[in-house]
Amino acid sequence: MSKIKKPHELSVQTNIKALIYGQPGLGKTTFALSAPNPVLLDFDKGVHRVNALHQKDTLQVESWQDVIEVLNDGSLNEYKTIVIDTAGKMLDSMSAYLIKNNPKLGRANGALSLQGYGERKAEFNNFIKRISQMGKHIIFVAHEKEEKEGEVKYVRPEVGGSSGNDLYKELDLIGYMEAIGKKRTISFLPQEKYYAKNACGLNETIELPILTEDAQNNFFEKNIVDLYQKSLENRKEKIAEYNELLDVINGKIDAIVDAETANELVVWASKYNSHIWSSKAVASHGISQKCKELNLIFNKTSKEYEDAKQPATV
Repeated sequence: MSKIKKPHELSVQTNIKALIYGQPGLGKTTFALSAPNPVLLDFDKGVHRVNALHQKDTLQVESWQDVIEVLNDGSLNEYKTIVIDTAGKMLDSMSAYLIKNNPKLGRANGALSLQGYGERKAEFNNFIKRISQMGKHIIFVAHEKEEKEGEVKYVRPEVGGSSGNDLYKELDLIGYMEAIGKKRTISFLPQEKYYAKNACGLNETIELPILTEDAQNNFFEKNIVDLYQKSLENRKEKIAEYNELLDVINGKIDAIVDAETANELVVWASKYNSHIWSSKAVASHGISQKCKELNLIFNKTSKEYEDAKQPATV
């Protein structure tokens, strides 16, 4: 069996990798904690700013070694979502850990050396890969930073250097949170003003609810994760329908025995109004191949298959 897969044969990840960023005080962490069964890795020492009603199990990170330990001892196994607050502070923690274990990776001022940045990039990529292999959602929280190109101002996630670029490539969603009047919104549609990404087919902009004292904090789960996974289920159903249709088509192709039965199938395939994806092209190609095997000729004028003409006998 070929390792090269057709589009309908591809396996699709069910976990989401996302980043949420915006100004302080918008509720980014609370929103991230509305994902399914989350655990917070609090690098920012800011869990106290989350309403006590909405706080979740938390690792108050003192060093990157803490993260390595919970990855290795199975402490994260019971959770479905890993929330990182903030991405920038996580990278700082990672840098300090690397320099502590190998001073050559740092400079006299405490910054990473060129080699140190390379090691941090590798450590960061390994972390992302490991969380993904565990089948868990991962949500990064980040502050925004304003940058300027000429007269144009725009905001970007405050993540840091090349590691930020590596992260953006891995993510399915990047959402920019902002306040518009009394409303809070998150947008996944890239704009000149801000960076965003939407690989899950979600609505481009979503208005976030105001959480009351008795409200359940599950917006990310219900309005992002559930919708994404529902779309995957729909895709699975469509794949099953596609495969069933191919079985029907292949059965009809096998039943071709002469020009008449070939032309009947050509008419059926062209008029069939429930083709799925490439099923019409598959039918056309299969009919053509079967007709070649039967030595049938396609008449370009009549648009029909004919028996090959036998040479006249003398």
